[in-house]
Order: sequence, then structure tokens, then C-alpha cells
Amino acid sequence: MCRAQGRPGRFLPDVWVNAEEVPRFYPNAVTLTHGEQARAEQRSAIELLAASNLPGRWAVKDSFAALDLSRLGFEVLFDASWIRSVMPAVGPSTDIVWQRETKSAAGLSLDDADFALFTGRRGFAVVAGGMFYRADGVVGLSNVVAEAGDAVAVWRSLILLAAKAFPRLPVVGYESGAELQAALDAGFELGDPLRVWVRSAG
Repeated sequence: MCRAQGRPGRFLPDVWVNAEEVPRFYPNAVTLTHGEQARAEQRSAIELLAASNLPGRWAVKDSFAALDLSRLGFEVLFDASWIRSVMPAVGPSTDIVWQRETKSAAGLSLDDADFALFTGRRGFAVVAGGMFYRADGVVGLSNVVAEAGDAVAVWRSLILLAAKAFPRLPVVGYESGAELQAALDAGFELGDPLRVWVRSAG
């Protein structure tokens, strides 16, 4: 999404960083590896971001729940778990009709071959959605939207949609709470923990 908006950020060996404004609910840093040496680079990159006067609240996704950023002025926003699935669980069908979108809500073209945005409709109303991004032999799933009664069916449908859009690749993501349970009920496997930290400007 950052790249689609012309602000792709920068990949370092152990962390991705973006010193510009990112889309809502997206972090400005994501850890990519773990280990003592990796943590040192990650903390250094995050300290530079903290000194760059980013506006408002901004976040760091600690992909391995390995950093303590409290001394840098961060608070834990939430803890979650990684999830992974190759095949969906068997379950009831749903009347939700899915469509792959070609433009974002802001009118931006979604012509990246590695990206797919799906919306699910019941009649004329959008009641579900999810985004996929293919990278490094997996398909990342994020921004899942589902009403509580549809949640398991939506997660299951998204696995099937990923298989059509990006064949033979496992689907990965992270969730917590009721959304995590819905994903597990739909056929995802529970993985390692992660943590998202948030910091207010100033």
C-alpha cells in the first residue's frame, strides 16, 4: 500500500522503515529478522525514525515480539500471533459474492501483479474484504473485514481466493482475539507471537 501511494519506504537487512506518512493502520517500521545483532540495527533505525518528527501517532510492527521499545517512548498497542494456512477447512457455503478490485477507495490504480484487493458483497452492500501481497514465496493476508457471523466463512473464502490469485503459495498473516479464533476455525495454523508498538509524536 505504501508503494501504491508513492511512499515505498526502504528495506534494510533487518528492518523495513518509512520516514513518510503511511496509510492509516500501517506501521512505519517492520522488523524482518531476529537475533541480538538484528535487534541492534532495528533499534538504531527506530531511534532515527523517532528523531525524524513523524506526525501524530506511528507504529512499529515487531514481527518476533523481541524488542522492548518502552524506553523510546512506545507503548504496546496489541499482541497477536502469526497464522499460516495452505488449505481451508470444510464448512458451510456463504452467500457473499467476491470481486477483485482494480482501484482503491481513494481511486488509486491497483495494477501491481503481486497485490490483490478483494471485497465481498451481500446484495449491494460491502460486508467483507481482504488484501493479499505476494512476497518471498508466501502470500501475506491483511486488512480482513468480516461481520462476526460471517467471520469463519470469510476467512475460508479468502484462502480460496488467494489460491486462485496466487496458486500454490501458502497464506500468512497475523491476528488476535476473535479474529484469530475465526482464522483458526477456518483452517489456519497458529504461529509465533508478534507485537505492535505505538508512539505519539513529540
